[in-house]
Amino acid sequence: MLSTFFIQFLEDKTISELLINEQIREKEVRVIGKDGEQLGIMSAAQAQKLADDAEVDLVMIAPTAKPPVCRIVDYGKFRYEQMRKEKEARKKQKIVELKEIRLSPNIESNDLNTKVSAAKKFIGKGDKVKVTLRFRGREMAHMASSKHILDDFAAALEDVAVVEKPAKVEGRSMTLVLAEKKN
Repeated sequence: MLSTFFIQFLEDKTISELLINEQIREKEVRVIGKDGEQLGIMSAAQAQKLADDAEVDLVMIAPTAKPPVCRIVDYGKFRYEQMRKEKEARKKQKIVELKEIRLSPNIESNDLNTKVSAAKKFIGKGDKVKVTLRFRGREMAHMASSKHILDDFAAALEDVAVVEKPAKVEGRSMTLVLAEKKN
C-alpha cells in the first residue's frame, strides 16, 4: 500500500504539471496533430474540437512558447511515455561525489603512497578527490614550504587525474581538488 502511494507521489512530482483539454485558457495555440504533423495556429476552442473529433486529449506541452504549443494525443499514453523517458534518464545519471583525503605536513613517503592509491580508487569510480593538507601549531609558520606535498600528490596521479582547483590556503589548511582525466 505504501509503495503504490510513493510511486504515485513520484509520478505527480516528476512529470511536469500539464494542462489538458478545458484547462487550456489561451486564445491562440500552435497545434501538433496526432501523428506529429503541424496543424498551425488556431484558437484553443478549435483545437479542442479537433481533439474531441479524434476522441483523444489536447495537451499543452510548451506553455512558455509564443504561442503555446498543444498536442493532440491520448493523455494516459503520453504520460506513461514521459514517465518512462524520465526513469531512463535517471538510470543513466551519474552522481559525482567529492571524497576528501587528509594529509599532514610531516607525512612519510609510504603513508603518502597509501593515500595516493586510495585516491586512485576514488577517481577510478568517477568521484572527485579533495586533498587537504592540515596545519597545526608551529606548522602554520611553514605553510609555503609544505606546498610541495600537494604538488607531489598531484604528480603521482597525473596519469588518471587532472587538477580541477589548484592548491589554495583556506584557514589552517591547504586544499587541492582532483577530477578524473577525460580522454
